[in-house]
Amino acid sequence: MRKRSQNTRTTPPAGPSIIRDYALLPGVPDEMLDASGALRPGWDKLMAAFDALGPAELSARFERADQYLRDAGVFYRKYDGAEGKERAWPLAHIPLLIHEAEWQTISTGLTQRAELLEKIVADIYGDNRLVQEGLLPPELVAQNGEFLRPLVGVKPTSGHFLHFCAFELGRGPDGAWWVLGDRMQAPSGAGFALENRVATTRALSDIYGEMNIQRLAGFFRDFRDHLFAQAKRDGGRVGILTPGQLNETYFEHAYIARYLGLMLLEGEDLVVENGQVMVRTVAGLKPVSVLWRRMDSSFVDPLELRYDSRIGTPGMVEAVRSGSISMINGLGTGILETRALSAFMPRLCEHLLGAGLQLPEIATWWCGQRSERDFVLDNFDNLMLGPAFATTLPFDDLRGTALGSSMTAEQKTLLRQRIAENGRHYVGQEPVQLSTAPVYVDGKLEPRPITLRVFASRTERGWTLMPGGFARVGSTPDTTALAMQRGGQAADVWVVSSSPVEQISLLPQEGDRLVRNSAGSLPSRAADNLIWLGRYAERCEATVRILRAYNARLAELSKPDLPILTHCAAFLDSIDVDASEAMPQGLLVSINSAVHSAGQIRDRFSPDGWLALNDLQKTAQRFATRIQGGDDATRAMTVILRKLAGFSGLVHENMYRFAGWRFLEIGRRLERAIQTARIASALSGDDAPDGSLEMLLEIGDSVMSHRRRYSVTAGTQSAIDLLVLDPLNPRSVLFQLTELRTQLEELPGGIRDGQLSTVAKAALELQTRLIIAEPEAITPEVLENIANEIGMLAGLIAAHYFT
Repeated sequence: MRKRSQNTRTTPPAGPSIIRDYALLPGVPDEMLDASGALRPGWDKLMAAFDALGPAELSARFERADQYLRDAGVFYRKYDGAEGKERAWPLAHIPLLIHEAEWQTISTGLTQRAELLEKIVADIYGDNRLVQEGLLPPELVAQNGEFLRPLVGVKPTSGHFLHFCAFELGRGPDGAWWVLGDRMQAPSGAGFALENRVATTRALSDIYGEMNIQRLAGFFRDFRDHLFAQAKRDGGRVGILTPGQLNETYFEHAYIARYLGLMLLEGEDLVVENGQVMVRTVAGLKPVSVLWRRMDSSFVDPLELRYDSRIGTPGMVEAVRSGSISMINGLGTGILETRALSAFMPRLCEHLLGAGLQLPEIATWWCGQRSERDFVLDNFDNLMLGPAFATTLPFDDLRGTALGSSMTAEQKTLLRQRIAENGRHYVGQEPVQLSTAPVYVDGKLEPRPITLRVFASRTERGWTLMPGGFARVGSTPDTTALAMQRGGQAADVWVVSSSPVEQISLLPQEGDRLVRNSAGSLPSRAADNLIWLGRYAERCEATVRILRAYNARLAELSKPDLPILTHCAAFLDSIDVDASEAMPQGLLVSINSAVHSAGQIRDRFSPDGWLALNDLQKTAQRFATRIQGGDDATRAMTVILRKLAGFSGLVHENMYRFAGWRFLEIGRRLERAIQTARIASALSGDDAPDGSLEMLLEIGDSVMSHRRRYSVTAGTQSAIDLLVLDPLNPRSVLFQLTELRTQLEELPGGIRDGQLSTVAKAALELQTRLIIAEPEAITPEVLENIANEIGMLAGLIAAHYFT
């Protein structure tokens, strides 16, 4: 047995064997142990349960949690230079345990802090008395990049600037919690906290069920009800405003939108008309009255804020000014993340609330004042140095904060000079010694630094805290490795009660009124992506079927210069697919495009469908480096075809027949009709080589149907009749147009006052021409024209619903 590291605690805790080898870091507080070295409430049961399971079973259970996260597609975007790549969510499998009595202390302190911050930001954008009375330096407001002058004097519609806040906490050497930072701009992590809980309980369901852990659902239910209550008063909709798919926490935005039943909106989805925010939907412009903002304030309106923003909505500030939109949180609240504010919070709390801070924060010295600047310079090596403002860096090659003694001589000289010349841009802070928590590494527990992110939301009853939260755990003992971008991990947080807890869910409560959303609530951008998802999926299938037929004949005949193969290769080349490649790049592009379109609508996409699509993409990429042409490629295309069929089945059979499903179906029918018409044109002409009609029937998955329906071998007329004009063949062009017309008529505005829309009329005209056509009249030229006209129909749909 390894000897324990020396610590300020004199007696190592007695207990299960899994913690006997747990090496405490010298002089560092540990989350499992109190000041006397005894296990805190809850940890004794957890460690005993771990000991009963044993290392092998624990490892298997933790792998189960990781597998769930992979299956659910949980990711964050890690930036490598300018590039952002999706990375698997780094779960720290052992939850952080906090007893309800300690949690009550945290809740009381953070409720006070939320009220204090509300009063501060209300004054900054209101009477500005804090500056006038000398309680807040004017530089921290006037020279702050997060201070938005167009919002001065604008009172929030709801009466409050803050609705959803997050606080970073750390445990101090005395065992008490300290506030490390406030997150008011667009706090992230709440959705990931939910997924952490699901993944952790998948692994530890039996332990979780026996420990009286407080549930998270009630927190989200109350906040959702608060949002909808505001929207009901204003008669509009509720949405989450996201920067888009490239944001590092986009998964969370989509997850929360799906979980709470909110619209996920990007700036381009919105337009401001006569001071009212409207969402572009397939049924026209619809009012939005509440936006849960998940992008930085300055990007929201390129007209009055950042002119270079490409993700905002012009006129949004005017809508806020007019009171037609309630912004969660209010625009400009990012100023509360100013690090230098920490130096003035105790005095502000006394002035505004008449009491001291219930939760202390780290000592901070703002270098904009002479005595504080001199103190920082005199104690340079012993302090953490960083930017005073949230959007400013202390110097180019050092981001965030750093301990003075850890800098190079050149960095020290440069920073000292800048502090002396322009001290208002810098702060010095007392170094934080973070407590550690156990992390499971290679079958044993190891201590890692940890911080706690706690979420607070405003409800009809006032502030409420999520009973748990989001813990960031370092990947190494180094406290700078806490951030996800630097290899940090995330852990679930369990608030342990002494008695059984209420089972809470988001399901309707007894007596709740049933509310149904209309089909017209589908944003136009989402509908556009659904159409393209359907089109790309069908384009992939058509390409795979052609490649399979080509490679099957190549394997059988071993003569790539045969007319049927050169003819097929020429057609593939016309659609940017190189038949000489076993896994053509053109096919991979189509698959990647389908994944991209699906990624734009994650809030409307089932986890199973997303998993199936990602599995398809990974399989295709794996084949790209492993297969050769001929028989090998034929088998690979069969595998991909099966996975495409599985994806289509999951999405099309399980999706609710809402407007979204109709647009997905429209995309499928458009692309299948176009592909079938063009393939038939290429393989049915007079110049088509021997074997073309048999290949056409094979690609059209209609060989068996042809044998049963016609008493002759494949001829041009029978093949055209079956694949173009047959109303009962689900692969025929006419079948696609019939289905297309049906869906178009069911869309908002498809039939109005008994009259077909322009789009529905165009589909009816095309359908009618094929209904009355005879096989001998369908020449390759006619088929090309049909394909082009269907493409024009797609343009009409886009102009009608997406403009």
